[in-house]
Amino acid sequence: MSSTKPPAATKAADVPARTWRTNYPEQFATRVAGREKRQLGEVFGLKNFGVNMTRLAPGAESALRHAHVKQDEFVYILEGNPTLHTNEGRVRLEPGMCAGFRAGSGDAHHLCNETGSDVVYLEIGDRTPNEEVEYPDDDLRVAVIDGKTRYTRKDGTLY
Repeated sequence: MSSTKPPAATKAADVPARTWRTNYPEQFATRVAGREKRQLGEVFGLKNFGVNMTRLAPGAESALRHAHVKQDEFVYILEGNPTLHTNEGRVRLEPGMCAGFRAGSGDAHHLCNETGSDVVYLEIGDRTPNEEVEYPDDDLRVAVIDGKTRYTRKDGTLY
């Protein structure tokens, strides 16, 4: 972490967008093209949880549909009308709506922008170490192998 003192406050829109787009293996990366994240928590040096302001262009997905094993996740819609896909089905969201996903619940989820306008939302998640993530619709999972977070196929082989 930088030795520069964090600001007391800032405009979220002034935080530069993250330069890297995704950690997903290449065959999955195109599905989140059109996603732009501003890591708001990083500006303040937050360690226990992360906060991103994310913009989804029309047709973009927030992530592959996934379920966290150890980390909680929360989203709050600021602009637009994304569709939330969960194990229960699809729900059209609007500004002011929020959704939460408890760690270990198995409720796989993601947001899809199926409209012609941008979607902007806040995503908040904790930073519990050694996270594992399941992707029920894809041959993908996140696992900790030899102390490092890795993307693997469901049979455990590395990408």
